[in-house]
Amino acid sequence: MKFLSVKAARTAVQGIAMAALLVTPVLAQDADHPANEKLKVACDLGFAPFCFKTAAGETTGFTYDMSLALAQKLGRPGVDVTDSNFSAIFAGLFSKRYEMIPAPTNITPERAQQMLFSEPYMPTGLGFLVKKGGKIANLEDLKGKALTVNNGSISDKWLTDNEAKYGYTVQRYNKNADAVQAVMIGRAFANVADAPVSRYVSTQTPAAEVAFVLDSGRNFGIAFRKEDAAFRAKVEDALECIKTDGTLAKIHEKWFGVKPDASSSSAKIYPGVGAPDFEGYDATEHKAVCK
Repeated sequence: MKFLSVKAARTAVQGIAMAALLVTPVLAQDADHPANEKLKVACDLGFAPFCFKTAAGETTGFTYDMSLALAQKLGRPGVDVTDSNFSAIFAGLFSKRYEMIPAPTNITPERAQQMLFSEPYMPTGLGFLVKKGGKIANLEDLKGKALTVNNGSISDKWLTDNEAKYGYTVQRYNKNADAVQAVMIGRAFANVADAPVSRYVSTQTPAAEVAFVLDSGRNFGIAFRKEDAAFRAKVEDALECIKTDGTLAKIHEKWFGVKPDASSSSAKIYPGVGAPDFEGYDATEHKAVCK
């Protein structure tokens, strides 16, 4: 029997430990994202047109269709949707209740400190939805008005940050559909939500119209846990593939009535991985391999 010297034994142990450190994250990621199971995602059901239930109880919407398309590119057998109020959706991601958040999530510096984002997939802003006849020429017109919002959303943050400046009051609801209904029955003057949502609601609600849109310069991105860089890269490849082959444009046209502008983030392929100019962005060049 051949015995190792103390130094050689120590080196061998260190090598085994280093190998374990390298393998463990890979195994953990595989366990968190099992290739033979449905892709686990979260959205706020009731947030039409992104994620909501049909009269027959089936989940549908832009987010759902996009998630199905991504799952197909990833080779996953469908999508498993967790319904979450937006105020609790990030906590569910961090606790691994689902793998990612494809629901409309504004990419912001504050959020990028806590999670990873994909490249942008849709431009957005703030839409002010009112009963027909309601007028908003500028933000100063909001003084003394009651505004409704989906609790915990980026619209909620904007309203909170600017409440003292413009002199309105805020009513918060756990579902944006309830926030819209409050405006329609006269409990509030306007509902504030992501502009694509407000525009869609106005097409589905004859008594409503979008009175004002505030251009935020922001985009939606898919959110991931900080440790999921490898998984994010796979999903981003899939996202770029559905942009390139026209799938995302078809989904956009289905839910918003028009194809996205060729220069918008719904069609543009970004360099690197993630959202440029935000924490967590990886500038390493890559080219998506589309199946």
